[in-house]
Amino acid sequence: MQPLYDREAVRPMWEELTHCGVDSLTTPEEVDAALKAKGTTLVMVNSVCGCAAGSARPGVTRALQHKVIPDHLKTVFAGVDREATERARDYMVGIQPSSPSVALFKDGELVFMLERRHIERLDDDLVAKTLIEAFEKHCSRTGPSVPKEVYESLETSRQCGSTVPLFNPFR
Repeated sequence: MQPLYDREAVRPMWEELTHCGVDSLTTPEEVDAALKAKGTTLVMVNSVCGCAAGSARPGVTRALQHKVIPDHLKTVFAGVDREATERARDYMVGIQPSSPSVALFKDGELVFMLERRHIERLDDDLVAKTLIEAFEKHCSRTGPSVPKEVYESLETSRQCGSTVPLFNPFR
């Protein structure tokens, strides 16, 4: 499947997560490997949505500065890495596809889900607080995901999705 959005146009949106130690998954095979890993795995379905993703990404990165975090930190980008996103959603059994969303898996089993409908009602502080509660319940890795000075250099992206250029294969 071709991407819906230009990869370069959304670069700040995925770099916000990779800056804090979250690995991008771009193929179904990478998703399968990530979710077969032992331990806890966070998967954020990233999105161009300015409102919800504008709270989700900063909430996730803030939560990853907590003293307890998931073992593995992953993201797929809806509308860009479409096959990878579809495969990640296959693991989110019983959950309607939405983006952004944040899933927490333990040994490949879904143990916590923060859907877009939840995120839309939360600011980034409440997204972080909600995720931290899930981390404390299910995770044991010592945080933070990156040193404080790396996190403090983070620039967040709150761009409206309607301004993101669509993918054009003829450029």
